[in-house]
Amino acid sequence: MTAQDQHETIEDSPVGWVASHIRRYVETDGADGGTFHGVPSLLLTTRGRRSGKLRRTALMYGRDGDDHVLVASNGGSARHPAWYLNLSADPRVDIQVGAERFAARARTATAEERVRLWPVMTEVFPTYARYEKETDREIPVVIIERTSTEQSTID
Repeated sequence: MTAQDQHETIEDSPVGWVASHIRRYVETDGADGGTFHGVPSLLLTTRGRRSGKLRRTALMYGRDGDDHVLVASNGGSARHPAWYLNLSADPRVDIQVGAERFAARARTATAEERVRLWPVMTEVFPTYARYEKETDREIPVVIIERTSTEQSTID
Protein backbone atom coordinates (compact mmCIF):
# COMPACT_ATOMS: atom_id res chain seq x y z
CA MET A 1 0.00 0.00 0.00
CA THR A 2 1.42 3.36 -0.96
CA ALA A 3 1.66 6.38 1.28
CA GLN A 4 -0.76 8.13 -1.05
CA ASP A 5 -3.27 5.27 -0.81
CA GLN A 6 -3.16 5.73 2.94
CA HIS A 7 -3.58 9.51 2.50
CA GLU A 8 -0.44 9.92 4.55
CA THR A 9 1.17 13.30 4.17
CA ILE A 10 4.79 13.52 3.13
CA GLU A 11 6.60 16.39 4.83
CA ASP A 12 9.21 18.09 2.70
CA SER A 13 12.49 19.40 4.04
CA PRO A 14 12.04 22.37 6.37
CA VAL A 15 14.96 24.10 4.61
CA GLY A 16 13.37 26.71 2.32
CA TRP A 17 15.49 26.28 -0.80
CA VAL A 18 15.32 22.47 -0.53
CA ALA A 19 11.51 22.56 -0.16
CA SER A 20 11.31 24.80 -3.23
CA HIS A 21 13.55 22.39 -5.17
CA ILE A 22 11.33 19.45 -4.14
CA ARG A 23 8.15 21.28 -5.13
CA ARG A 24 9.52 22.07 -8.61
CA TYR A 25 10.80 18.50 -8.98
CA VAL A 26 7.43 16.94 -8.04
CA GLU A 27 5.39 19.37 -10.19
CA THR A 28 7.51 18.68 -13.30
CA ASP A 29 8.47 15.02 -12.73
CA GLY A 30 12.08 16.11 -12.41
CA ALA A 31 12.20 18.19 -15.61
CA ASP A 32 12.89 21.14 -13.28
CA GLY A 33 15.09 19.98 -10.43
CA GLY A 34 16.38 16.74 -11.92
CA THR A 35 19.79 18.35 -11.81
CA PHE A 36 21.16 20.74 -9.22
CA HIS A 37 24.15 22.84 -10.30
CA GLY A 38 24.69 20.33 -13.09
CA VAL A 39 24.62 17.29 -10.76
CA PRO A 40 21.87 14.63 -10.98
CA SER A 41 19.28 15.00 -8.24
CA LEU A 42 16.68 12.62 -6.80
CA LEU A 43 14.01 12.76 -4.13
CA LEU A 44 14.40 10.49 -1.10
CA THR A 45 11.51 9.75 1.26
CA THR A 46 12.27 8.18 4.64
CA ARG A 47 10.22 7.43 7.74
CA GLY A 48 11.13 9.76 10.63
CA ARG A 49 12.85 7.73 13.34
CA ARG A 50 11.16 9.66 16.17
CA SER A 51 8.04 11.16 14.59
CA GLY A 52 7.07 8.23 12.37
CA LYS A 53 6.16 10.76 9.66
CA LEU A 54 7.24 10.48 6.04
CA ARG A 55 10.07 12.94 5.29
CA ARG A 56 11.25 13.92 1.81
CA THR A 57 14.44 15.62 0.72
CA ALA A 58 16.33 16.28 -2.51
CA LEU A 59 19.83 14.86 -2.85
CA MET A 60 22.58 14.64 -5.43
CA TYR A 61 23.35 11.10 -6.51
CA GLY A 62 25.71 8.90 -8.45
CA ARG A 63 25.25 5.45 -9.93
CA ASP A 64 26.86 2.11 -9.28
CA GLY A 65 25.36 -0.29 -11.79
CA ASP A 66 21.62 -0.35 -11.08
CA ASP A 67 22.04 1.22 -7.63
CA HIS A 68 21.84 4.89 -6.71
CA VAL A 69 24.57 6.23 -4.45
CA LEU A 70 24.21 9.08 -1.95
CA VAL A 71 26.65 10.87 0.34
CA ALA A 72 25.51 11.83 3.85
CA SER A 73 27.77 14.89 3.93
CA ASN A 74 25.48 17.37 5.69
CA GLY A 75 27.70 20.07 4.21
CA GLY A 76 30.72 18.84 6.15
CA SER A 77 28.93 19.21 9.48
CA ALA A 78 30.04 17.23 12.53
CA ARG A 79 26.59 15.59 12.56
CA HIS A 80 24.94 13.16 10.19
CA PRO A 81 21.96 14.54 8.25
CA ALA A 82 18.48 13.63 9.57
CA TRP A 83 17.66 11.66 6.41
CA TYR A 84 20.65 9.39 7.07
CA LEU A 85 19.64 8.80 10.69
CA ASN A 86 16.11 8.01 9.50
CA LEU A 87 17.18 5.42 6.93
CA SER A 88 19.62 3.93 9.44
CA ALA A 89 16.63 3.31 11.72
CA ASP A 90 14.35 2.10 8.89
CA PRO A 91 16.05 1.24 5.58
CA ARG A 92 12.79 1.19 3.59
CA VAL A 93 12.76 4.28 1.40
CA ASP A 94 10.98 5.68 -1.61
CA ILE A 95 12.90 7.25 -4.46
CA GLN A 96 11.89 9.53 -7.30
CA VAL A 97 14.33 9.92 -10.18
CA GLY A 98 12.78 12.12 -12.82
CA ALA A 99 9.26 10.80 -13.38
CA GLU A 100 10.14 7.32 -12.08
CA ARG A 101 9.15 6.42 -8.52
CA PHE A 102 10.09 3.19 -6.80
CA ALA A 103 10.53 1.47 -3.47
CA ALA A 104 14.04 0.69 -2.30
CA ARG A 105 16.23 -0.28 0.63
CA ALA A 106 19.06 1.92 1.77
CA ARG A 107 22.23 0.77 3.41
CA THR A 108 25.54 2.25 4.39
CA ALA A 109 28.33 1.11 2.11
CA THR A 110 30.78 -1.34 3.63
CA ALA A 111 34.36 -0.13 4.16
CA GLU A 112 35.41 -1.84 0.91
CA GLU A 113 32.50 -0.37 -1.05
CA ARG A 114 33.18 3.10 0.37
CA VAL A 115 36.81 2.98 -0.78
CA ARG A 116 35.58 2.24 -4.30
CA LEU A 117 32.57 4.60 -4.31
CA TRP A 118 34.02 7.69 -2.60
CA PRO A 119 36.09 8.68 -5.69
CA VAL A 120 33.02 8.10 -7.87
CA MET A 121 31.01 10.50 -5.72
CA THR A 122 33.74 13.15 -5.48
CA GLU A 123 33.82 13.10 -9.28
CA VAL A 124 30.05 13.64 -9.32
CA PHE A 125 30.34 16.49 -6.79
CA PRO A 126 33.95 17.52 -6.05
CA THR A 127 32.92 19.55 -2.99
CA TYR A 128 32.45 16.28 -1.08
CA ALA A 129 36.25 16.05 -0.84
CA ARG A 130 36.33 19.45 0.91
CA TYR A 131 33.51 18.41 3.24
CA GLU A 132 35.50 15.32 4.20
CA LYS A 133 38.43 17.53 5.25
CA GLU A 134 36.15 19.82 7.28
CA THR A 135 34.76 17.16 9.61
CA ASP A 136 36.15 14.56 11.98
CA ARG A 137 33.40 12.06 11.20
CA GLU A 138 33.62 9.61 8.35
CA ILE A 139 31.01 10.77 5.87
CA PRO A 140 28.78 7.80 5.05
CA VAL A 141 28.20 6.64 1.51
CA VAL A 142 24.72 5.18 1.08
CA ILE A 143 23.67 2.59 -1.47
CA ILE A 144 20.04 2.61 -2.58
CA GLU A 145 18.89 -0.76 -3.95
CA ARG A 146 15.56 -0.98 -5.78
CA THR A 147 13.15 -3.47 -4.21
CA SER A 148 10.08 -2.95 -6.34
CA THR A 149 8.55 -0.95 -9.16
CA GLU A 150 5.77 -0.08 -6.74
CA GLN A 151 5.84 3.50 -5.53
CA SER A 152 6.12 2.74 -1.83
CA THR A 153 6.89 0.10 0.72
CA ILE A 154 7.05 2.53 3.61
CA ASP A 155 4.16 1.72 5.88
